[in-house]
Amino acid sequence: MEAADVGIGAVAGGGEGERSSSSSSSDDEASPTAAARRLLSTRGFTRITYVHIHECEDFSMGVFCFPAGATLPLHDHPRMVVLSKLLYGSMRVSSYDWVTAPRSGTRKGVGAVPRSGGNIHTLTAVTPCALLDVHAPPYAEDLGRSSTCFSDMPVPALPGYAVLEEAELPEDFRVVGAPYVGPELLVDVDWYD
Repeated sequence: MEAADVGIGAVAGGGEGERSSSSSSSDDEASPTAAARRLLSTRGFTRITYVHIHECEDFSMGVFCFPAGATLPLHDHPRMVVLSKLLYGSMRVSSYDWVTAPRSGTRKGVGAVPRSGGNIHTLTAVTPCALLDVHAPPYAEDLGRSSTCFSDMPVPALPGYAVLEEAELPEDFRVVGAPYVGPELLVDVDWYD
């Protein structure tokens, strides 16, 4: 998966003040969840939409808006730390970490084990949802930080393990961009100097 320029002007649905038909006691008008729903309503989205908020040399930040059933393919984030927070909705995450295993046979692939950290993951929306994603540092192909997609094949002799092979993005996979319309983000990263 490549980083997308999402500062484009097309808005893919949803309007201010729009609310989901289902709510809970935590979704009152003043709650953070209700605010996220108003700002990032996924009701009108038919494709995964990325709302780019900020990028600098230290990090990038944005929100993925998923319609129900949409999936980000299995991919990695080399030399990056990824912090994600589900803002609302429900999502299924399947993840792997690299393992070092003795090589046997001639199969070209990489061994991985699930659920011990998750730098290689796939995300599927169970319901319409929004996911805040922060990458530190951001994608940079020239610095070896471009994402790779994988297919996974379970290893019957080692339950819980899989062999990952590099894969192309599915032909019909697209992430569309939408402008960020929230409050201005003020960033001062000099505090740690």
